[in-house]
Amino acid sequence: MRWLALCTGLLVLAMIWLGPLLGSWRAAFSAHMLAHMGVIAIAAPLIALGLPTRWRPRGSMPSVLPLIASMVELIAVWGWHAPAVRAAAEASVLVTIAEQGIFLAAGILLWWSCLAGGKERLNAGIGVGALLLTSIHMTLLGALLALSPRPLYGTDEVTCFGLTLDAGSDQQLGGVFMLLIGAAVYLVGGVGLAGRLVASANTAIQDK
Repeated sequence: MRWLALCTGLLVLAMIWLGPLLGSWRAAFSAHMLAHMGVIAIAAPLIALGLPTRWRPRGSMPSVLPLIASMVELIAVWGWHAPAVRAAAEASVLVTIAEQGIFLAAGILLWWSCLAGGKERLNAGIGVGALLLTSIHMTLLGALLALSPRPLYGTDEVTCFGLTLDAGSDQQLGGVFMLLIGAAVYLVGGVGLAGRLVASANTAIQDK
């Protein structure tokens, strides 16, 4: 199961990085956002699940690591969506590579750190908070992008998904992708981890 998750995550990465999202559609903000969400909300958790268990710390893991990872992801996500930085990534393949690498590293760090403390109640509880915090800031950014009264990333029309979109519609679609994929996946992850924590606590009570 672990190797299946890892292989699936790597396959998703290959589809994103070698496909049209960052190729022929790279000028479209909505395509960028779909690639971004695919990396951090689909590929990253699958890869984190697939990492060898011996790489996961036991007992000695700093309990604040998930919160630190969540802050790293917040800085990465909001920083790379500043209009000037986004324009640089759109114009340069090298900047795009750096952007995608940071997204992947931040996503894996967050999911790995949250999943690593699964049997430690304090760490698992902090992991729940970190995932829910990430869901909140992605919801906020997604809503800001979808509801912005003016486009933030240029004014030209773009073509992606077989459609021609004006800059405003392109940005709104990107915001919706962040809400539907990113915010939702992290929310589900946090709730799922919380459910596992409650089940573990109930089992411990019954064993006493």
